[in-house]
Amino acid sequence: MALVNPHGKEKKLKPLLLEGEEKAAELERAKGLTEVRITSRESGDIIMMGIGGFTPLDGFMTKADWQGVCDDFTMADGTFWPIPITVSTTEGKANSINVGEDVALVSEESGDIMATMTVNEKFSIDKEHECNKIYGTTDTEHPGVLMVMNQEVVNLAGPIKVLSEGSFPQDYSEIYLRPAESRALFEEKGWSTVAAFQTRNPMHRSHEYLTKIAIEICDGVFIHMLLGKLKPGDIPADVRQEAIDALIENYYVKDTIAVGGYPLDMRYAGPREALLHALFRQNYGCSHLIVGRDHAGVGDYYGPFDAHDIFDQIPEGALETQALKIDWTFYCTACDGMASMKTCPHGKEERMILSGTKLRKMLSEGDDVPDHFSRDEVLKILRAYYEGLTEKVEIKTHKYSEG
Repeated sequence: MALVNPHGKEKKLKPLLLEGEEKAAELERAKGLTEVRITSRESGDIIMMGIGGFTPLDGFMTKADWQGVCDDFTMADGTFWPIPITVSTTEGKANSINVGEDVALVSEESGDIMATMTVNEKFSIDKEHECNKIYGTTDTEHPGVLMVMNQEVVNLAGPIKVLSEGSFPQDYSEIYLRPAESRALFEEKGWSTVAAFQTRNPMHRSHEYLTKIAIEICDGVFIHMLLGKLKPGDIPADVRQEAIDALIENYYVKDTIAVGGYPLDMRYAGPREALLHALFRQNYGCSHLIVGRDHAGVGDYYGPFDAHDIFDQIPEGALETQALKIDWTFYCTACDGMASMKTCPHGKEERMILSGTKLRKMLSEGDDVPDHFSRDEVLKILRAYYEGLTEKVEIKTHKYSEG
């Protein structure tokens, strides 16, 4: 059997990143273009388009695309897409740009020219409508809502030529994988069914259990780490990688796990983001996405299994990558092992609910970690990281989920 096809009608990866002389020439040309400053989120979206992770997009969405994605999960050409991929600028900057003009999209953080773009359309959006449709709320305490509400007033649409992957290939050389590379890795391993595991945390026992369920079903599991911007208190990717490597070395059968990283910021869009995670994992070659409790959620904005339900609400055939839906998991003292709501008959007093946020809080405050919460090899690495911090990290246990 072959790997799943890339997303879209053509079923081919569509990387937009220029290379060699073509890239050098476009970079030189870009220096003479009007500059549009872009956010970290927009830079991550550009990189994903550049490496083919957002196949089949050829640039930032039009107003018709935006409307269709918000209301019907569908772009103007009929392509399934769950979250708008847009770029915005100030009204003054937009007024200085003519339709049909090329601009340079420049990272506001690094100053790098990330891409050039032919501006085919300028439009404004109803931000509250997007927030209600994508996040289910307009509450600016929700970090994804705040991100949308802080966007500039005019969106620019049009095709892009990607000129940079930022610092990701250098900073994460061991795990940063483009979709063509992950597909080649899976084929080399002889895998045709691959379950992606989304994480921005070191893996505790519950995560280990989820992935081992998936290994029973699929040829292998792709632990796919978020490498984009972190919130305060999150553990850096290099520490996560070291902890995950220790877990793999000691507790998994050889060649059942692959590890990679991808260059996006979290949107915390819960169910809608679960669909986006499945979509771009299809481009990476994964047949399944592990979807557990409150996938990509935040606070109490989503039900624990809303991200399960949304996969049953989209059109049949919208995605080749399927959700591997797994119930709430925990360590049960009566079962004397990891279990889920579907397998454990005991009461909550016997269940130790495992959470990456709880673990970070215990470690940052120097508390003892209960037995069976995390593997000793992982705890050793995480304790060393926290002992090395010069400032105390505040962990808010109620606000963010595992996603």
